[in-house]
Amino acid sequence: MDTASSPALVRPTSEDDWQILKTAFLAALLDSPTAFGLSYATAAAYSEQQWRECASGQTQPQYLVAMVREQAVGLIGDAISRSREYNLIAMWVHSQYRGLGVAGRLVNAIQARAIERGQRRVVLRVSPDNTRAVGLYRRHGFQLLPEREALANQPGIIVQKMEWNGAG
Repeated sequence: MDTASSPALVRPTSEDDWQILKTAFLAALLDSPTAFGLSYATAAAYSEQQWRECASGQTQPQYLVAMVREQAVGLIGDAISRSREYNLIAMWVHSQYRGLGVAGRLVNAIQARAIERGQRRVVLRVSPDNTRAVGLYRRHGFQLLPEREALANQPGIIVQKMEWNGAG
């Protein structure tokens, strides 16, 4: 991959992007299996129709991809929880693009989408041991909250809640 010559374009996925989303999501799960609330085996078993629905933007979560030429080099999602919180989820950047600003562009895109949708608060869950991710989120205005919980599909991993308040 030529990481220097092409800045990543961040955009929402559409149904036609199902293969792009599938490839990026499976790569993310292989690269960071403990960072997501979904296992590789579960995601790999999704049908084409399930991937189309995930990419369509018509269901939750909704995904954005960071594209360089025709390849997704990062992804991020957002969803409204049952408790009506706007959540940043599924954040991942290909290892060759880390440290190049792609992650920041993805986080900024979610923050902008939240504001566009009338949301002034975004929450996420991150392993406090993932200091690189915590640092990224702090640089983008997120604050750690005292709320911790086990990751749904990996109870041995504890995640901590962070929030960004765009209104203040």
